[in-house]
Amino acid sequence: MLKILVVDDHELFRKQVCSLLENHPEFKVVCEASNGLEAIRHAEELQPDIVILDITMPGLGGIEAAVRIRGVASKARIIFLSQYNSSSIAQTALATGALAYIVKSAASIDLIPAVRSVVEGKTFLSKLD
Repeated sequence: MLKILVVDDHELFRKQVCSLLENHPEFKVVCEASNGLEAIRHAEELQPDIVILDITMPGLGGIEAAVRIRGVASKARIIFLSQYNSSSIAQTALATGALAYIVKSAASIDLIPAVRSVVEGKTFLSKLD
C-alpha cells in the first residue's frame, strides 16, 4: 500500500483529492497538510511514498517545500497539483526532482494515472497550454 501525503491550503479541494485517492485500495492517505512547513515536518516524520503538493500556499510554497522534502524524505516521489496551466511553471516544478505536474482542473482524470506513473519512476504531465 502506498503512503501518500496531500498538501493543499484549500481544505475542500484537499478533501476531494483524498477522497479520490482513497477510492483505490492500493493508496492510503497517511496525512494532510495545509502549507509547505507542515508538509516538510510530516514528510520527515512519516516518510511517505508520494507527496502531492500545491504550488501556491501561504508561508512556504510548494516549490521550496519540494526542495526541502527531498532533503528529509529522499525516497518520496513528488507530484505537483496546481491551478497554473503553464509549461514554464511545470518546468520549474519538475526541476525540483518532482515526477509529475497536474493541473487542478484535470485532477479528476489525471491524478490516479499520475500516481501510478511516478511509482514506476515515470514522469507525468497534464495537458498544458
